[in-house]
Order: sequence, then structure tokens, then C-alpha cells
Amino acid sequence: MAALYEGYTLCALTQTQNVSDSGIQGIEVERDSDHVVVTESSRSVTLFKVSDQKPLGSWTVKQGQTLTCSAVYNSQTQEYVAVSDHKVIRVWKDEDIHLDAFKATVSSDVCRVHAAPGTEPVVLFQRGAVRHLDSLLSAPQQPIEEVLAQEEVIRWSTDIMAETQRFVIFTTEQKGDQFLYLQRLKPNTLQRYKLEREEPGLSPLSFSATYRNKSISLLYLYPNGHVYQSEVSVQGHATEQGSQVLSLPRNLLLRLPVGEGLLGAASALALDESHVAVVGVPHPSAGAGKDFLCIWNTNFQTLQAGKEMAGKLYGQLWSYSGKLFIPHGKALSVIPYECAKSSLASALGKLKKAGTEESKIPVLVPSWNTILHGEKTSRSVDTRKSKLSRKSQSASGFTVDQVLELIKNSPTEEVEREVKGLLSRTDIQDLQTSVGLLASGLVLRSLADSAFYTPSSLAQLVHTQCLCHSVCPSLILLALEKKDYSLCQLSLQLFPDVPEAVTCACLKTFISIPDSDTEIGGLEPDSLSFMETVLAACRSQGGVQNGFSPDSSDPCGGGQAPVKTTADDTEKPSGQPGQTCPVGLHKAVLLNEILQTSYSDTFILPHLKDLSSPQVILFLQYLQFLYVKSSQDAFPQMHGLRSPSLTLIMDWVCLMLDAHFTMLVMSPDAKGLLLNLQSFVKSQVRLYSELGKLEGSLKELHKMKVQKDIGQYSIEVIELF
Repeated sequence: MAALYEGYTLCALTQTQNVSDSGIQGIEVERDSDHVVVTESSRSVTLFKVSDQKPLGSWTVKQGQTLTCSAVYNSQTQEYVAVSDHKVIRVWKDEDIHLDAFKATVSSDVCRVHAAPGTEPVVLFQRGAVRHLDSLLSAPQQPIEEVLAQEEVIRWSTDIMAETQRFVIFTTEQKGDQFLYLQRLKPNTLQRYKLEREEPGLSPLSFSATYRNKSISLLYLYPNGHVYQSEVSVQGHATEQGSQVLSLPRNLLLRLPVGEGLLGAASALALDESHVAVVGVPHPSAGAGKDFLCIWNTNFQTLQAGKEMAGKLYGQLWSYSGKLFIPHGKALSVIPYECAKSSLASALGKLKKAGTEESKIPVLVPSWNTILHGEKTSRSVDTRKSKLSRKSQSASGFTVDQVLELIKNSPTEEVEREVKGLLSRTDIQDLQTSVGLLASGLVLRSLADSAFYTPSSLAQLVHTQCLCHSVCPSLILLALEKKDYSLCQLSLQLFPDVPEAVTCACLKTFISIPDSDTEIGGLEPDSLSFMETVLAACRSQGGVQNGFSPDSSDPCGGGQAPVKTTADDTEKPSGQPGQTCPVGLHKAVLLNEILQTSYSDTFILPHLKDLSSPQVILFLQYLQFLYVKSSQDAFPQMHGLRSPSLTLIMDWVCLMLDAHFTMLVMSPDAKGLLLNLQSFVKSQVRLYSELGKLEGSLKELHKMKVQKDIGQYSIEVIELF
């Protein structure tokens, strides 16, 4: 079975005058699958790290110039290549501020630049000629031949590595006819194919190509919903001029439902040998006006997965390393997917999980009743046994709908028992939808009936990782209201889409928990172990101060002011700012969870301003404590435990200072705290400055050419500046 997982937004789309245009011209992989280069259709190129959802660099052409080709990454030279105004090829590096580092004007209009990892980029011109980038830049004004006919126009192109051969593939249209060109680079040969005609006036909406089994598979979608596949052998003999036109046979893979009329903006993309991702095609069971991303199984003509996309779809779709990139509405989203091996059982949803008792084939043992009396007695015995088994299973074999009915009015104990029994079964169809319905039902009744609350069932539903905040938006707020802090922590850990407003609500609640309320059960063990280790190290460093030991019931001082010391004791760690933890153990664990929650600076700052002055100062004091402890050489490295990094701590310090700068400057209680935080910031600036110098030195060493023949003895002096 194929599956579409919970996606996330990579960036916002730039609004264009054409409402049918997404503003995205192309998406290309950079140094690895986690880095992509996004080219807007107007003027800018942006490098994103997909896992962090953050831009690492952005470049823009000057006013009046337009990018006419999506940017690509040259892995051989670590440079970016793009084309502006059809004829100006631009080459720049990551450290360059503008795209004007190097540019060359060529003699003919460029259609696309294609780059593959470990290979040199190639340039496809609008009239069908292909050149290697290096040879073209060495002589930009070299004459470019015309391969296409006068009225022939390129509609789509790509490049494919087929074992040791590289091909540039592009399709053209001429007076309603569709052609496929296969350009082999070594040796330089070209083959031309003609596609079979569809209904009059219909041209393909999208193309995609893959290489498998020593042939190139071309997939193309028509406005009537027909998805065709054509196979092109890469071992055939091609002519240099491509004068011979061969007929390209096709196979009908899918007949997609299009409803009334024809498709407008749609795309089909081959994911593997038996799965195709489709966007812009109506869902078979959804109402009109719904925009979906779907995965179809071409072997069995079945819909395997579907996901409704908010906003308008533009018929664009890219796939890299198990992730689909799709612009919709006002955002560019990344949707992880998975395609299991195709089989009839999986297509029909009847595939049993390996290792379960149900998947084992029962051993057929003949009975004496069957041998002596035939099937009549045997059938009666079997019927009696089946009745008993159905009776015993009826108590714990409720369907999802039956459990939802129980949630509405049954006692708490019965509801928890049935939910637990339902989740323990392995035959639940569409687990993600079922978990969402169960969680919503439990939360709705808990909000309506104050005496009803099922913490264990809700925690079990969250543990399935089939739940997110958008499916059940009231769950975390209900847990805060019920003071179920363990469920709050679990939701913050496993929900990928917690809004900044909910994160700040949790922060405000956690920081307001009384230090005396230390008995918070069910917190995550790794996070508890981390803080226990930190506080134990704090107590061992503090020791006895002038014959006084802090109260053991308050870990590491528990918010008490440090004991005054004499002049001889001023250098002891216990007397320095940030050496005592200003909050209790469990409060610290919950605050650490806030620090590790994803957020956006723009969206979280307005909500942070709702914190009161005492809450802000206390939170900054805790951040100061964490910074001091994580900066110490003696601090234990807790690999594998949930703990905030030094970068996260400093990011939150900056957030709090930005949100409450005026209040902190005017508050007398924050004067000493601000001075300490200033010293922390200075130390971080010095650290990164030294790291920058070290990086520069290492780059210079890397650029130095090593002499191959240095003799038996040599002295080499390397000066680092």
C-alpha cells in the first residue's frame, strides 16, 4: 500500500498577477536530497534545507531582468547556474551576494539547463541544440544549429543517466502533433519519435521519464484523464541528424476520473514501476471543488492514498528522495510518501502483516466426524464453535463506529477499556482516520462533561503517531485545563504542527506551576534523566557554602538566592550567576520540551508578549542556568536523551529579549540578568568569530596544491592568517 504522511510548509508562494501561476518555475536538488534550489518565475533563487524548513541563501536579479530558466546546482564546481532574459547565463557560488559573479551572453535563446550529480551541466536551446556548459562558456557566441522545424516548440525536457550514458530528453509540438527527441551525449546522436494522436485538440498536460530495465519509460497525462506509458530503448542505433522519425507505441495505464469537462492544470509523476502520483485530478469519492494529491496503483487501477490540499492547485509536482513538492494556495508544501511493493493483496487492502498469528496458514487436520459421517456433523460442530467464538469476541470486537457511540454516554472505565482493545487490534482499516475520530470524540465529551476524562486513552492515541494538532486542535488545551502535563509533553514531542499560540499557552502554564507541585507523574523518562543529571552535577559543585547546605527538597537551590560568601569564596562556582536552578525538576523538564518545539519567529513573537514580567524574568533565569551548565567542560554529554542544544537556548534568549526589550530595560529586577546575558552573547559572538577564522584557514589549506615530488626531505612552512 502507498501512503501519504503529514506534510509541512517549505515556503510561502510569491503572489503573481496570473492567478493560475504558482510563481514557482522549478525545484532542483542541490548537494544532497535534503537541500533544494527553488526558482521563482520572476527574479529570485532560494536555497532551502528541507528538514529544517529554513532558507540558507537567496539571490535576486536586478530590476528589469527576469529569470527564464530554473537554477541548477553544478556538483563538480559547487556553483549555481541560471539563465536570465533567455540568453544570459549566470554562474555564482554560495558565498556570492548577487547573481552577477559571472555571466555570459550566448547567441541563441536557451530553453533549460540540466544538471545531474557528478556530471557537467548541459544547456538545451529553444531550437533543439544541446551543448555542454563548459564548452559553451568558453565560446559564448559560437553558432548554434537549429534542430527543430520552423513551427516546432519545446514543451518539456529532462535529462537521465542510463548506466554510463547520459540522455537529454525533450518533447515538442508542431501543428497538433507531439514528438519525442532522445539526445545521446556520448556519442552525439539524436533520435526523433512521433507520439500517437489522442482526441482532436488534446495535448499532454505533463510528462515524466524514468530509466529502468535498459529502457526509458515516458509517462504522460492528457486532459481527458488518460495516462499513457511509452518505452524507448537506449540500446538502439540513432542517426546523427535525427531525420528518421519513428512511431512511438503507447500503453494506457490509467483512466483517471475527470468528472464533467476536461482537466485544466494537472500533472502525473511516476514514483516507481507500479505507482503514479497525480495532482489536479478529482478524487473519485470527494465532492466537486476539492483539490487532492493522490497515489494510484497502475497494476490494479486502484487509488492507494489521497490527501486534500488547501487552496488552488497549479498542476505542478516534483519528487525527490521520498518527498513530494507541491505548490498549492499560498504555500509550497513537502509531503513525505511511501510506496510498498505492489501486490493484489495490498491493492485490495487485505495484506496481513508478517509475524502476526493471522498471517500463519492453519494446518488442515481431518476430523473423524468428516470421515465417518460426512460434512453434516462437522458443519454443525463448526457452527456451534463459531457461535461461541462470536459471543466471546463481541465484548471486545467493537468497530470504530461502535466505540464512537460508546464514547458519547458510557462510563469512563468502559470507554478506556474499549478504546484500548480497539487499538490493540491489527485489522483496523485506515488507522489514521480512526485515531482522529476517536481522539475528537474523547475530547468533545471531556469538554462537555467535566467529570469525564480519559488520560490513558488519549495518551495511547497520541503514541500511535497517527494524530496531529490539526486533526484534534483542542487536545493540548484540554490537557492544560486538566493539568495533565504528561499528555502535554507527549503531544509537544509527537505533533509536527503545534501552532505557536498553543506553544506559548503551554509555556505560560508550565512556568506558572508552583515549585511545591513537584509530583507530576508520567513525564518522559529521557527528559527526566537529563535534568536529574544536571541537577546532581549542580549539587556536587555547590557543596557546602560557609557551613550551609541548600535544602535537599529544592533541587539545586530551587529558586532560593545564592548564599552570600566571603571575599575568599567569590570564585567558587556556587556564587556565580546562573549556577543555581531557579525552577524545580519537573518544571524544568516541561520547559525543556518548550525549547525543543518547532516555531517560526514571525508567528511566535506576538504570543510571547502575553507573558508577565515575573514570568519573563524567571524564564530568562532558567535559560541562563541552562546556558551556564551546557557551556561547562565538566557538563556530562547526554547523548540519546532529550535535551535542548546550546543553539536552541540562545535562540530562545533572543526571542524573549526581542519580545520584552522595553520591559526588561525598565525593570530594576532585570538589570543584573541583562548584564549576564550580554556576556553570554559576547562569548557566542567570539566563538563564531573564531570558528569563521578557522573555516577560512581550512579553506585556504584545501586550495593549496600539494607538490607530488618533494624529494626525500623537505620543510614546509604554512602561515595561517
